[in-house]
Amino acid sequence: MPHMPQLEVQLGRLRLANPIMVASGTFGYAREMAGLVDLRRLGAIVPKTITPLPRAGNPPPRTVETAAGMLNSIGLDNDGIEAFIGNQLPYLAGLGVPIIVSIAGKSYEEFVSMAARLDGLSGVAALELNISCPNVSGGVDFGADATMCQRLVAGVRQVCSLPVLAKLTPNVTDITSIAAAAEEGGADAITVINTCLGMAVDWRRRRPILGNVLGGLSGPAIKPIALRTVYQVARTVKVPVVGVGGIATIDDVMEFLVTGATAVQIGTANFYDPTVTMRLLNQLPGALAELGAASVAEVIGTLDV
Repeated sequence: MPHMPQLEVQLGRLRLANPIMVASGTFGYAREMAGLVDLRRLGAIVPKTITPLPRAGNPPPRTVETAAGMLNSIGLDNDGIEAFIGNQLPYLAGLGVPIIVSIAGKSYEEFVSMAARLDGLSGVAALELNISCPNVSGGVDFGADATMCQRLVAGVRQVCSLPVLAKLTPNVTDITSIAAAAEEGGADAITVINTCLGMAVDWRRRRPILGNVLGGLSGPAIKPIALRTVYQVARTVKVPVVGVGGIATIDDVMEFLVTGATAVQIGTANFYDPTVTMRLLNQLPGALAELGAASVAEVIGTLDV
């Protein structure tokens, strides 16, 4: 009988049992999915992004389906960091799965203070810095300027001993310079990509469909962009890369791995197929066996160009 391939991957100082994660904003705080998904099987969970204080989010409508994905302008609606620590973290900590807490702030000081607050809390395995949300004022500032990005990551690392992932936006001229700056600042891994800025219009009413006018495009439409950024970033930095964007099938997963991603996050697919991660985990060993690989590590970044 053939040996089961080794699924473990390493994101800097963070070890994952497998490379299948769920993306922030698409899985709630996991509690909602417990009846559909064996949460303990996931490589990691990235809960909905939290901010220092509660946020009401953007005016509705907040989502609209597109031909190959969806636009959202949720606006980081959440109850704030203290409510997360008190109400959500105890449940998440009991799952036995790495919890990568996604944080967002309007300023350098807000990011740093949130990182310091979360440092050392039971159940927090790592932080993902959401410096790439296009749906809030200033949401991409730190992910669009290399100097600001490097300073922010370095500041977080100074006050926090947890592994740090920097989640970057594709809405820049050169994502590789931002990734290099995040690495220089001390990021343990780079997550690419967040949503692509877009909009939808009702021409009969001559009105934008989203209440915030602009929103973030996700789903299958952005997969080629996400693959391109993984390819570019993985060849620029030495730290691991996490691929996000339009991943829904085992073929998608394998494409990201061979292109250079060490792990992947499943996002929009969770909305229309909440059990997608379980299917991918079931299929991953067979896909690795097709390549004659004994581990995930053997296929990462093996694209022949």
